[in-house]
Amino acid sequence: MQYLFSVIHDQPSLATPEEDAAIDVFNDRLQAGGHWVFAAGLAAPETATVIDNRGEEPMVTDGPFVESKEYLAGFWIIEAPDLDVALRLAAEGSKACNRKVEVRPIR
Repeated sequence: MQYLFSVIHDQPSLATPEEDAAIDVFNDRLQAGGHWVFAAGLAAPETATVIDNRGEEPMVTDGPFVESKEYLAGFWIIEAPDLDVALRLAAEGSKACNRKVEVRPIR
């Protein structure tokens, strides 16, 4: 089963060099363990553009969908046999990136 690890951050800063190094080590361990699917860091929330095409015309809005103290800073998509393994890996990822990580199964 695949899981989305959402990295949640509450500061305007990027990862420190030490955090980057720890993330690289964690990524290598995911790959070596056969859990790696994909991962990426995201640009700051103010670089976002929201598209809403539910009405007559598409509406384009600069900035994040919601104003919040926390934002999605990056993500991993991993493969794990069950939620227990995913949660263990997410705890390791949280430690590596020094941020909260939300775990959600991918349907």
